[in-house]
Amino acid sequence: MNKEIEFWYEFGSNYSYLSAMRIESLAQGNGLAVRWRPFLLGPIFKSFGWETSPFVLQARKGAYMWEDMVRQCRKYGVPWQRPSEFPRRALLPMRLATLGSNEPWIGAFTRRVMLMNFAEDRNIDSPDTMREVLNELGLDAEQLIGAAQAEVTKARLRSQTEAAEGRGIFGAPTFFVSGQMYWGNDRLEDAIGDALKAREDSTR
Repeated sequence: MNKEIEFWYEFGSNYSYLSAMRIESLAQGNGLAVRWRPFLLGPIFKSFGWETSPFVLQARKGAYMWEDMVRQCRKYGVPWQRPSEFPRRALLPMRLATLGSNEPWIGAFTRRVMLMNFAEDRNIDSPDTMREVLNELGLDAEQLIGAAQAEVTKARLRSQTEAAEGRGIFGAPTFFVSGQMYWGNDRLEDAIGDALKAREDSTR
């Protein structure tokens, strides 16, 4: 019996980057499915009275985070370059991810966009950049970019963000297994472990 792990993430989130680069291989290696759930952190933060990331609002927290990212990327063996813009605007790729969240290319798309942001320091909220990514994946870039900019896709991303808020999500990455929430990249292995346990229990 297959079990799934929900992955709620944002392209502007540095800790989501760490999870995005690892979750699909970890899940597949354990016979688990990933349900990709892109959402916008901005409206969540605004509901707390914040205009931007807490890593920007709290200088000491931000300074710690940048040092921690160096350590964590070294730990996981993923490339890192501190972005010159943080948090970086990512509406177009977020809409594309929403459009493709149930498609087989969503994992590769998410990883490529994350690498552009956090390893190559590139502007990801650009049709040209997204066209490059989609072409690399052998997809119909013009059709997908057009669909991503349609009102129905924009509304779907807003709805997904409202769903995140309704489920009590307050940051990214966030994972759900059997309705239980796990917050933070350092809880990914815990979420996978509990998904495996739930699957074992269900077969007894």
